[in-house]
Amino acid sequence: MTATDVLTGRPTQAAPVLGSRPGLGAALRWETRKLRAQLRTKALLIGAVLVPIAVVVIVHSQPRPPKDTLFGRFATDNGFAMALLVLGFAAQWVLPLLTSIVAGDIFASEDQHGTWKTVLTRSTSRSTLFWGKSLVSIGFALLALLVLAAATIAASVLIVGHQPLTGLSGQTIQPQSAVTLVVASWACMALPMIGFTCLAILFSVWSRNVAVGIAAPVVIGLVMQLVGALGGIESLRPYLLTTPFEAWHGLLAEPRFTGPLLDGVITSAGWSVVCLVAAYLVLRRRDITGG
Repeated sequence: MTATDVLTGRPTQAAPVLGSRPGLGAALRWETRKLRAQLRTKALLIGAVLVPIAVVVIVHSQPRPPKDTLFGRFATDNGFAMALLVLGFAAQWVLPLLTSIVAGDIFASEDQHGTWKTVLTRSTSRSTLFWGKSLVSIGFALLALLVLAAATIAASVLIVGHQPLTGLSGQTIQPQSAVTLVVASWACMALPMIGFTCLAILFSVWSRNVAVGIAAPVVIGLVMQLVGALGGIESLRPYLLTTPFEAWHGLLAEPRFTGPLLDGVITSAGWSVVCLVAAYLVLRRRDITGG
């Protein structure tokens, strides 16, 4: 809406409304700045670089390979097998923990410090703050996955080597194709990791407790792993959030099959949407008058 200048008769832009709240962009920048300032966040990313290197060095130096694990028997002699061995181990509990440490804290920390009243009454709206925190949490999860994958693949190839990989069907995969499949296998972790991020957000909002927000998704993930390993529950396994962590197996078979990947997309998306909607509704109905 414009007004007319009394001296010149030209239209002028109306002055901005005082007290208007910042939008989603400002919330994203603020939450990102807060996350970057935390020592814990930096330590997680540094650990995502250093821990895979240490694991590769230790496993490679073992006289006997871990034959009882997927790709374990080839891990000491093949860098691609080593990267897949680390992937199989990380998917069991490392990835849920890696994202829960941030997502499980990002809302509960406001309760811990008693800052909800200040933030919501003076800075921004509940919806804007919710989506800002949620998007930053998901962004960190994907960044942590990228760093962990890059460090693991690089360390495995440089330390162990880049010989042809033996696939799950016994076929020989040349290095050029093997590196593509290994990268794709790690990329398959993104959607279920986002699902665990949203689960951690839900517990962070609902429990108002940092310890619960961090620990609950990890414990639930371990329970799902145990349930998925039981017999007679084939009809339930596709709905477990841990099942998409295994979908990459089809990429290493001959012929390749992508059915589990498609099921994993649906499962991860379903968990993410349900958890985010539930967390949003809990936050919208929260009484913040106490701080």
